Amino acid sequence: MKNTIKNQAAAEAVLRLTQDLIRFKTMHGAPDEIRRCAGFIADDLNACGIAHQTFEHNGYPSILVLPRANYAPVLLMSHIDVVDAPDALFDPVEKDGCLFGRGAIDDKYAAALSLVLLKEQVNQLKKTGRGIDSLPFGILITGDEEVGGHDGAKTVLADVKVDFCIALDGGTLNKVVSREKGLLTLKLIARGKAAHGARPWLGDNAIENLIADYGKIKAEFDISAPGHWHRTINFSRMQAGQSFNQVPDRAEAIFDIRLTEADDPEALLRLLQEKVTGELVVEQKEPMFLGGESPYLDLLVEMYGDIIVGNEHGASDARFLSERGIRGIVWGPEGDSSAHTLDEHVRIDSLFSLYDRLDAFMKKAAGLTR
Repeated sequence: MKNTIKNQAAAEAVLRLTQDLIRFKTMHGAPDEIRRCAGFIADDLNACGIAHQTFEHNGYPSILVLPRANYAPVLLMSHIDVVDAPDALFDPVEKDGCLFGRGAIDDKYAAALSLVLLKEQVNQLKKTGRGIDSLPFGILITGDEEVGGHDGAKTVLADVKVDFCIALDGGTLNKVVSREKGLLTLKLIARGKAAHGARPWLGDNAIENLIADYGKIKAEFDISAPGHWHRTINFSRMQAGQSFNQVPDRAEAIFDIRLTEADDPEALLRLLQEKVTGELVVEQKEPMFLGGESPYLDLLVEMYGDIIVGNEHGASDARFLSERGIRGIVWGPEGDSSAHTLDEHVRIDSLFSLYDRLDAFMKKAAGLTR
């Protein structure tokens, strides 16, 4: 892929700022680093004279820039928090046309791109005597996406009117995502009777009871559909037993279930509970992201004929858009599915091309603004 960006200075600014943001160790075990990174972004906006709002809910920071009071025709959404990583991954490395480092593709490139695009378009407006109120878009940068997003996107979006949102947190340059699966996390608690491991006939093994229940649960996920667009289950954790020579009287398992629009979470939960002898507890329940139709999406597809609209199996803060009735998509550059890995990276040419496309899109989107 060739670098098609028209503004080389902006391209270099995106790359440099992404590297700066990667250096902040914004893991959730280091909340001060998340706040320090948010402060760095706020200082950058202050230095450019761009008014913004800062929020902190339950210790998680968010930064919001809107062209008008509580309203943006289009909103670019991203996050600065990352999953855990060794120290070396917070030292960004440019190699073989890629930028490597924790957050390179998930999701610090997006915060950097949003900020540079915002500053560039504000400067262009100033040259024609117009202010930020003429911008067709705003930005939201949060600090808690990796732990659910409830104190960031969910809280901030409740008080903002948006016609269309682009969550820069998935997809690829040629694929925008309009649907993401819903999430249901269940805990299964199986019980038994303790006994000495040398006399198992005197006990009732809770692990064996749990395994039997799991077999009944898994049978309800034996579904086939094109592209695996059906509900799925992952047996992700199990805890049981106190000693190798004791029959365990309690066992717990966690199931990560992903749902489509064909599923009713409440009906599924009732069905599963009827089938098992153990107890099912809902640990987490999150809705699907359904982006819906929008003239903004139509414009994007019209501008770039190589873009397809598709689905993703994972979840992101985009699900909060559906809760608020906001149309939108998930989009991003090429990262070779490296998010959360020790090889996390973003393809630099793809990042520059995404910037170029968003820059052109925002200028044309101004014609759709109310």
